[in-house]
Amino acid sequence: MTQQSSPRPVRNRPLTLTFLGASGTVTGSKYLLTVGERRVLVDAGVFQGEKHWRLKNWEEFPVDPATLSDVVLTHAHTDHIGYLPALVDQGFAGQVWLTEGSAVIGEIVLRDAGKLQEEAAEEARRHGWSKHEEPQPLFDLQDVERTLPLFRTVAFDEDVDLGDGLVARWTRAGHILGSASVRLEVDGHDVLFSGDLGRHDHPLLKPRGTPAGARYVVCESTYGDREHPEPVVEHQAMADAVRRTVDRGGLVVIPAFAVDRTQAVLKVLVTLMREGRIPEVDVAVDSPMALKVLDAYRNSSLGELRDDVDVDDFTALPRLIEAATSQQSRALNRRNDPMIIVASSGMAEGGRVLHHLARLLPDERNTVILTGYQAAGTRGRALEEGAGSVKINGHYVKVRAEIVRDHEFSVHGDASDLVDWLTALDPVPDTVFVTHGEQDVAEHFAARVEDTLGCPAVVPRYGEVVSLVPGAPDPADLDLPVPAQPGPGEEPKD
Repeated sequence: MTQQSSPRPVRNRPLTLTFLGASGTVTGSKYLLTVGERRVLVDAGVFQGEKHWRLKNWEEFPVDPATLSDVVLTHAHTDHIGYLPALVDQGFAGQVWLTEGSAVIGEIVLRDAGKLQEEAAEEARRHGWSKHEEPQPLFDLQDVERTLPLFRTVAFDEDVDLGDGLVARWTRAGHILGSASVRLEVDGHDVLFSGDLGRHDHPLLKPRGTPAGARYVVCESTYGDREHPEPVVEHQAMADAVRRTVDRGGLVVIPAFAVDRTQAVLKVLVTLMREGRIPEVDVAVDSPMALKVLDAYRNSSLGELRDDVDVDDFTALPRLIEAATSQQSRALNRRNDPMIIVASSGMAEGGRVLHHLARLLPDERNTVILTGYQAAGTRGRALEEGAGSVKINGHYVKVRAEIVRDHEFSVHGDASDLVDWLTALDPVPDTVFVTHGEQDVAEHFAARVEDTLGCPAVVPRYGEVVSLVPGAPDPADLDLPVPAQPGPGEEPKD
């Protein structure tokens, strides 16, 4: 539902931006835009990875969620949307603005998250994993169902009037279905949020666009210190690993995010089998959420697939198993014949992939293929760095299986992709805030941005408040809430 913008009033109101997530870390994206008395949150993600960040999901939100008028979303990955039901549980009842693709994916992601939250709390209660007598979820399915009616869908590349002089515009980011960069303008001032930026050539989706520039730009830096390799032969690491594993009678497990990554993995497996580079074995998608997302990608009415991509390109596997139920998942977990299992989650932090890893990691015939970024503190990062054992459901599991990383799957732009996006902006920004990256990576990328664009590029601290009005009073004088810095804390209510 798009709205045409009305004339922008020029008013002299304080305009500040507070960094409530993705600052010094690569998850938990949350940016609070304060316009006079109005509060708008850009993205509402949960923290993942290291414990001192995850604990922040359970802290009191720095402002009363009931005082937020709107949430503006860039895309529907959990670290950008997963905190929404918790905000609703705490009193938020405003509007949530997002693209149609993000609304489709967001509904799937949030319902799955609510179910997992409830199951985790029940498991903790039953097995005594929590120090709390009655462990509670961060939010539940009822909170999710109260969240979904707040969605307001928008089109790409159209101004949307959010009222009170605030105008927003979404431009394709080429990262996942529905992903966008969002530019906000108010009182003659503007700020652009990159969201997560895709590479120049997404395997399934139409390429990213170039939004209008802004005085202030908040830019992600997930891969800000590296370049994606240019392979001589595409996905050779995966093809070789699958052949080796099948030859020795093992199973291949591919932890993959349900959104976008599973679909891209299937496309590659289809291609490798068509070209005869891997044998035709059973391929199981063991994730109800990934199967629902697969249906969304099949939905041509969204108009987001590349013109040269057909649905068969990522679904026409000769022996595809869609494991929607828990019984089907358990049946897969009893199999010992060579096959490929694609299961969530991508960083091996939860989901059905865990019971496959618990069974298959101790056997050297098997292989785990990592297909994307593994955040610090996750099991995926531990496996990638050669851990001899990993902890799954309270027990340590020996790692004897082969661990392989296929670096070609990432649909996060690398450092050059990000710089190209920034240099295409017109006008050149006055300041770039570098976020959504591990601290050293963000600092590395900020230095490169300064060298390339010639403007200040800073890595904001968690909780930092900046003014977006030149010459305005210091935000410290405006009595704005500043959350505590992350550090060791109490256990969450899990």
